[in-house]
Amino acid sequence: MNYWLMKSEPDEVSIDDALAATNATVPWTGVRNYQARNFMRDAMRIGDGVLFYHSSCAEPGVVGIARVASGPYPDPTQFDPRSPYHDPASRPDAPRWLLVDVQALRKIGPITLPQLRSRPELDGLLVLKKGNRLSITPVEPRHWDAIVSGA
Repeated sequence: MNYWLMKSEPDEVSIDDALAATNATVPWTGVRNYQARNFMRDAMRIGDGVLFYHSSCAEPGVVGIARVASGPYPDPTQFDPRSPYHDPASRPDAPRWLLVDVQALRKIGPITLPQLRSRPELDGLLVLKKGNRLSITPVEPRHWDAIVSGA
């Protein structure tokens, strides 16, 4: 099993939105970074653990535990001219952007960014690395265990 930290702006999809969705499952739309897309395409598997992270908000941090609930498939927002995630260069017969479905399991925390930084056992957690802006990052099992066991 792999573990991931997946960032969502709470005004787009919050942990509460995800828990309230049918089967607590939401499509992880709008990823427009090739490295993050490649994580979904090449490394994520159904059942992998997800730290649901709120970003671009007053208190960024881990707010929930989730799991990857589907394999990768084309993100429909890339084809929708009304979507902020529209990509006119992407074609239905050769989509650039993928998504996975994520199933929210439970709320935790929030465990804020300063709280994450203050824990020595989380040294090396990619979200804490200076300049890291990726919306999806792998999480080492030791970091997963430290966060989930303390939640």
